[in-house]
Amino acid sequence: MIELANIQALTFDLFGTILDLGGSLKPAIGSFLSQRAAAVDADRFWAQWRARQRLEQYQDTIMMLGHSGYLATVRRALVYTLALNGVAAAPEEVDQLMAAWQQLSPFPDVNAALERLHARFRLVVLSNGDPEFLAHLVQHRVRFPFDAVLSATHAGAFKPHPAVYRRAAHQLGLEVGQCLMVSANSFDVVGARACGFRGAFVNRYGLPYEDTDLRPDLEVADFSELADVLLR
Repeated sequence: MIELANIQALTFDLFGTILDLGGSLKPAIGSFLSQRAAAVDADRFWAQWRARQRLEQYQDTIMMLGHSGYLATVRRALVYTLALNGVAAAPEEVDQLMAAWQQLSPFPDVNAALERLHARFRLVVLSNGDPEFLAHLVQHRVRFPFDAVLSATHAGAFKPHPAVYRRAAHQLGLEVGQCLMVSANSFDVVGARACGFRGAFVNRYGLPYEDTDLRPDLEVADFSELADVLLR
């Protein structure tokens, strides 16, 4: 059982953990592809797009040429994925599909669990997203009063760069061991654990964890189970 005595803040990943990216975006992707009689379906296209986006983020951080921002990497990944599948799209058509990111919705288990957890912990968004984009999503899509919304932009790198987690703890006035990173992305939990954070892996997608000794303190299927475990 995880030791809770020192944990004061839960830091939440947003994209894929709180917000249902695939469920929100695949209808728009399917419509976009159908209009162009593309051979690839929405499920495969989304999987390729998401994987390429993560590669774009890693490249952005490793090259250290200046932090280009979350939506910039999403757009570059989309252009790459369109080309990979031989789908022609003008820049304004790419912008049309990118607009769907403004309408992301949370998973149905999120808000009720956050309400329960807020009675005991400070709840914080710690995301790779651009600050203005995060503000829009938290206010208009998640609609939950988090204690803070922190962007990796201010660290000049994407998670899992250690600067993101260390800066977040500093901004919260906490030691790293007083923070529990909650994420459905195992690389995010690994990065946080490497910096001394505690870690909760919300395994929404039934995926294996990384091959590393930096294990999560707990693994749950969704936010309802997360609240059950942490408030036990």
